[in-house]
Parts: sequence; structure tokens; C-alpha cells
Amino acid sequence: MTPTDLPEPITGPSVWVAHDLERNEAAWLHHLTTDEIAELEAAADHFQTLGKDLGQISADDFPLSNFRTHLNALTDTLLHGTGIEVMRGLPTNSYDQRKAATIFCGIGAHLGSARSQNAKGHILGHVRDTGASSASSKVRIYQTAERQTFHTDSADVVGLLCLNEAKEGGDSLLVSVASIYNRMHVETPELLCPLFDPLAADRRGEIPDGAKPFMQIPPLSWHAGKLTVFYQRQYIESAQRFDDALRLTPEHIAALDRFDALANNPTLHFRMRLQPGDMQFVYNHAQLHDRTGFTDWDAPEKRRHLLRLWLSVPNDRELPECFKERYGDITPGNRGGILCQGTELNAPLDA
Repeated sequence: MTPTDLPEPITGPSVWVAHDLERNEAAWLHHLTTDEIAELEAAADHFQTLGKDLGQISADDFPLSNFRTHLNALTDTLLHGTGIEVMRGLPTNSYDQRKAATIFCGIGAHLGSARSQNAKGHILGHVRDTGASSASSKVRIYQTAERQTFHTDSADVVGLLCLNEAKEGGDSLLVSVASIYNRMHVETPELLCPLFDPLAADRRGEIPDGAKPFMQIPPLSWHAGKLTVFYQRQYIESAQRFDDALRLTPEHIAALDRFDALANNPTLHFRMRLQPGDMQFVYNHAQLHDRTGFTDWDAPEKRRHLLRLWLSVPNDRELPECFKERYGDITPGNRGGILCQGTELNAPLDA
């Protein structure tokens, strides 16, 4: 890739900067109505009568006659619009964890198919500080209280349900990759080019059968007329411990530094603090997300705790062949997640 090969700057609703969302709350925030909450609760109660494991929930198991209209609009927003929505107002403080998780997974089942988030086959992730450190090559950063840095996950859509917020910090940060691309296209096009190289990213010990302990997927890919991002700077750096990984050159490091600097620019990224009951959905192929470091409560029952979904969405964009290294199958609606030998999908309520 050379500067003359670069696609033209991107246009459309996925190209936003911080003030666009700060001054237009309606572009990303949906306040649940009393009727919508009642419908979600009734659907959860119905699912409970079926005697099924939560990991096997389907849209038919979670009937939504009216709210389905909003979820159709949400799918369009994620795939073709700003790529972000927060649903606010779910009274999770009045639910047990099973009911909150059922509503969250039920909504997810209407948006797409839930994918495994680790080698254990968990389709329902628990985002909280386990006391681990990212210095360990087998620890993923969401298991710590550390600043995550801007990254993508291994799915089309990432969903979070906030059960408890931290005592201090733990804010959610989002940035449009198209906006970063456009700035670099104008200011430093020569630094965009190395981001299209197949850089290695560490699997952090979760290795599918027969695969290498790292993936080689470019941070940026241009495919079928769309820019797609795949990024986690720490995992790119830690993959350098493998002798057969592509070596990072000074040009790669300069490009990654510039990319990170723009992601961290407060005029580009949007900051929000998720409240208990908030459900955040983010389109993973066009946005980077991040979380600030946090200080937690002493009492275990008050400690920061979010539930997470990775979703594969039907009729989504095509992905380049190289994404098979992470996704296995790249068929829309049936891709993403982490599948290792013997993995069986399940939804633990207390992981």
C-alpha cells in the first residue's frame, strides 16, 4: 500500500467526532418507556417457563411484538449509522441477576447470534476486576481494573449491560475509525499505509486447534468498499515474543503511535459513563472502544460488574479472508468469537 493507493476519505453517518454526539443525545441514547420495560420483563418471564439454558436462548424464546420495531432500527443504526446506541432505564436493581441476564441475552438474540467470548464457550461475559494483571500473557485486560486502551473485540457487535458502576473511573470511550482514517489521510497518509500490513496479534493463550498462538490480520482492511478495523495495541506488541511473527518496523510503530494519538484525542472520541441498567451496543468493525482505569468499592456486592455479549449479525458486511484466522467462519450471521477444541456454548451467571 502506498499513499496513492489509499481509498478516498470516508463519508456518511459513521464519520463522527465527539461534539457531534455530545450535542445530539438522541443520536445515541434511547430511554426505555414503561411499556417497553414491561414487554421485556414479560418476555423474560416467558423464557423462564421453558426450562432452557440461557446460552441457548433464541428470538422465538423471547417474544417481542412491539419492541422488535426498535431493535430493527437499532440494527440499521449499528450497521449503517453512527454504530452506537445506549438503552437506558432498565430497572436492574429490582431484578435478580438471572432476570437481568435473560433480558440482555433476549435482546441480543433478536439482533444476532451470540458468540463465545473465551475458550470456555461463555456467550455471556462478566466484565470485572479479578485481581489479575495484564502483564501475564494469559490475562485479557477486561479482567483487570487497568485502562484498556482503544481496541476491537472479535464479533460484529459488542453489547454491555451495566449492573454496578465503579467507585471512581471506568468510563466508556468510543471513537469512529473513519474519523481517524480521514485525519490521517489528510495529515499523514504515509503513516496510514503500514496499518494495512498483516501485523501479528497475540491470542493470549486461547488458541484454536491447529492455529498459531497469534493472528495476522491488518489493523485496517479495505474490502468490498468498506474500511474494517481489527485492533488491540497491547496484543500487537506482546505478539512480538513469537519468533515467527512479522517484525514491527519503525514505520509500523510510528503509524501505530499516530493512530493511538488520534483515538485518544478528546475532540475525536466520545466519553460516557454507563449507569446501572444501561445497555450499550457498539458496531465493532467501524468503532474502537475503551475503558478508563477504575477504583472499585470495598464491598463485594457493590463492585463494578458488567455483562457482555458478542453478536454476529445477519446481512452484515463481508469481511476479508484473513479474518478467518480469528473468526474461523466469516459468513455473516455465523462468525466471530473464540472457539477452541471441545468448546461448548454456555451462559454462566456467576463466572
